[in-house]
Amino acid sequence: MPETTVERVIRVIAKTQHYDAAKTAAITPSSTFEELGIDSLDGIQIVFALENEFDVSIPDDAAKSIRGIADITEGIGKLLAEKG
Repeated sequence: MPETTVERVIRVIAKTQHYDAAKTAAITPSSTFEELGIDSLDGIQIVFALENEFDVSIPDDAAKSIRGIADITEGIGKLLAEKG
């Protein structure tokens, strides 16, 4: 079964942040960057990794407004829909 967008987002975040299995399992669709201990520099790395994972370009203004998994998933979904 193919991964959902949220599963892919969580996998990318776990990989870029070098989370172990237990920490990865604690990430939920409602997790915020603050809860996950992700700062702005980590956020930049995550945005680049997500752009590569989904083959999209996340606009700077959208990247600045990302606060958690739900924001990312929603934004990626819109970009993929626009891409066709």
